Amino acid sequence: MKVISVIPSWNCSATLAEVVKEVKDKVDSIVLVDDGSTDQTREIAKLLTVDYLRHPINRGQGAALKTGTIYALSQDADVIVHFDADGQFRAEDIPALVNPIIKGEAEIVFGSRFLDDTTKMPAFKKKVIMPLAHFINRVFFNIKMSDPQSGFRAFSRRAAKQLDWQQDRMAHCSEILVAAHASKLPIVEVPITVLYPDFGQKLGGGFKILYDMFIAKLNS
Repeated sequence: MKVISVIPSWNCSATLAEVVKEVKDKVDSIVLVDDGSTDQTREIAKLLTVDYLRHPINRGQGAALKTGTIYALSQDADVIVHFDADGQFRAEDIPALVNPIIKGEAEIVFGSRFLDDTTKMPAFKKKVIMPLAHFINRVFFNIKMSDPQSGFRAFSRRAAKQLDWQQDRMAHCSEILVAAHASKLPIVEVPITVLYPDFGQKLGGGFKILYDMFIAKLNS
């Protein structure tokens, strides 16, 4: 099976080369979507072994992932992996993410930070934001997953063609989760480790998760 990773990047030049280096050994090819970056992303991309796509303006992560997913399908991808360029995800978790699809056990796989204790999540996010996110998923969407909003995910070709999210910016994450469950395609979660640097401690990112989930509800 041909596995392609879609990596959206907006001003992630500091981590981009290392992320691509780690991911390239785990997949067959990489689609890098430069979402209107104003740093050195374009110059760095020229030195990397990737298919490089660029939005002339910043449209948002959801839009970048959609652009990359459509392109990956055009390149005959059998499995598509969404991976971030900021260094929070670990490339070594990719095989566990794609294996259920390769084995025919699932069409959609979400990475979960809550199936083991390897992710050291900021306390406020772990004790306040995530319990609220779980509550919203259960009450409004009837979704009972260990991780209420995971951006590290893999789709089979069939699933990638079927899931047509509309949110360009961060609300896409909740929208994809809701659409995945509405599709009735088999879904599994696998444990992943997410690394939280200093910027992962900011409260605004946690509240944005809840905002995105309400936006997804309004559009469901």
